Amino acid sequence: MINRVILVVLDSVGIGELPDAACYGDQGSNTVGNIVKACGKLDIPNLCRLGFGKIEGVDYLDIPPRIYGCYGRMTEVSKGKDTITGHWEMAGIQLKEPFPVYPSGFPCEIIDEFKAAAGTDILGNYAASGTEIIKVLGQEHVNTGYPIVYTSADSVFQIAAHEDIISLGRLYDMCKQARGILKGRHGVGRVVARPFTGQYPDFRRTGGRRDFSMEPVSPTILDELQQKGLPVAAVGKIEDIFSRRGITEAVHTSNNQHGMELTGEYLEKLDRGLIFTNLVDFDMLYGHRNNAPGYKKAIEEFDAGLDGLTSRLRDDDLLIITADHGCDPVTPSTDHSREYVPLLLYGRNIKPDVNLGTRETFSDIACTIAEIFDIPYKFPGKSFFGEIKP
Repeated sequence: MINRVILVVLDSVGIGELPDAACYGDQGSNTVGNIVKACGKLDIPNLCRLGFGKIEGVDYLDIPPRIYGCYGRMTEVSKGKDTITGHWEMAGIQLKEPFPVYPSGFPCEIIDEFKAAAGTDILGNYAASGTEIIKVLGQEHVNTGYPIVYTSADSVFQIAAHEDIISLGRLYDMCKQARGILKGRHGVGRVVARPFTGQYPDFRRTGGRRDFSMEPVSPTILDELQQKGLPVAAVGKIEDIFSRRGITEAVHTSNNQHGMELTGEYLEKLDRGLIFTNLVDFDMLYGHRNNAPGYKKAIEEFDAGLDGLTSRLRDDDLLIITADHGCDPVTPSTDHSREYVPLLLYGRNIKPDVNLGTRETFSDIACTIAEIFDIPYKFPGKSFFGEIKP
């Protein structure tokens, strides 16, 4: 019997382009594979013991003589390659239309309404790297007090502000105002608060980021678990991704290590239910910045810390490790990439060394959790629980 599921998302750790990658401009993307080609062998013995090297297409990792986990890869069927789309799909929502993107900036109708609601003019309104735009516009923002509005290849409306010029509370209020405006055909996936501090030219972003996401468009496995009275603990930005819906407890993280520590703390607190963790450093610090050596080190650090997590698992626990998309730091693009994601499972009460193959949708995770907890709601996809239980 499984009483707890621990779902850990390695944000952007993709393992090779999907068949439709060319439609997204992502030909040749392979986040983990290209890191190995560029930076050399990955030292990740714990993930390899779970079967990472036996996943189809992953021919660059060690395969130890004994495999303790189950392994496979998952295909994203939703339209898009962003954080929300990936997480929503693994929770049971398949999006047939992508969230809108604004590579040329937001239309006047949106910006004018935002300026009226916020009572201020703005700077920016174009697609840019968050670290770069505060270098370019940060001092003008300090001088004028106008917030910096920008976007990216993702469906995001981002607002950057110096904490000494616009308080965190005021920045969050602006984001809520933008969230109220951005709906319907302009319903972007996320409105993101991007506070920063420092003095020109050494501005730096702070840990006060907050995401204001679209509310899920249909029931998720989180909603169904909560409705059944089971705890759903969210670690990292999971709470934001699901607009706080279907979540009973939530904590935010400062880095990957902190996320692992908080996940371990929930193992001591919860007897049943779901612990849902996002580890964002891979994507935020290394993928988007095309820092392949840093990305490699982050994967190895996660692997080194995995022993500390698995040693705290009970016999009735199931650990699921996956990702939400790719973000290949080796290709010229700094955007997310349309890739397969790994599916690795570990538990003392499941069969070892089971090849789960190529799953047709991330939603197989929602179906599996639903079967484990006897939830009648039918999500799209197919449970793999029958393939791993003794």
